[in-house]
Amino acid sequence: MMKVDAVVLAGAPNNGQLQEVDPAKWEAAIAIHGKPMVSYVVEAVQNAEHVDKIVVVGPVEIKDALPPGVTFVRSGSSLPENIFLALDQLEKKRKILLITSDIPMVHAEALDDFVERCAELPGDVYYPLISREATEQMYPESQRTYFTLKEGCFTGGNVLLVSPQALINSRWVMDDVFSQRKKPWKLVRMLGLVFILKFLAKRLSMGELEKRASSILGYKGVFIITPYPELGTDVDKPSDLELVRKALAPIQGKEA
Repeated sequence: MMKVDAVVLAGAPNNGQLQEVDPAKWEAAIAIHGKPMVSYVVEAVQNAEHVDKIVVVGPVEIKDALPPGVTFVRSGSSLPENIFLALDQLEKKRKILLITSDIPMVHAEALDDFVERCAELPGDVYYPLISREATEQMYPESQRTYFTLKEGCFTGGNVLLVSPQALINSRWVMDDVFSQRKKPWKLVRMLGLVFILKFLAKRLSMGELEKRASSILGYKGVFIITPYPELGTDVDKPSDLELVRKALAPIQGKEA
């Protein structure tokens, strides 16, 4: 059975639209039924069979909310810096599952399924794609940014499985990709003119995109179509928070 280490990225300040509806200083600390958002993600990661060591990188304010068995690292000033702070805590012998702390509806089954799909294909960087149909069927009120490929209409997930070597050696490109990750158009611009034209014509295939991404990164990139919209249903605006509070409420009721 493939084992991976996990890094939960929880260092984002609450300085976007969410600060209008929640006073928490950090996104990871936004409360959902009395629990910080990061707790839901950490629980899912802890319950995943394929995950071994877990590092959470975030502000000291969330440290007390973390369960035993998790390594905490204080976050720095940028997402790539946080990834490398977490990386220092790992042996770097296994692939690393990077996961943002703003997908509280994620669960162990979705994470294990993603890792299993990745294990079937050779690669260095694996990125989940979720079809528009799957997302709208499960969360009809969710507003996502979609892009169209030859194979269909997709949104990207908030997890990434990556080999430690690829992370270490592609830091320069990672800075760009992470800063533009919510803007598919800006990412497509990195591909070059021929790819831009094909993308606009909705004729760019996953295979072509993988090849091009691999040549830019210098490592083999693989797209994984996942049936679990939870991997991409992030909380970055008030309507998202309302959606997850509604979706997670009955679970809390049963446990109480």
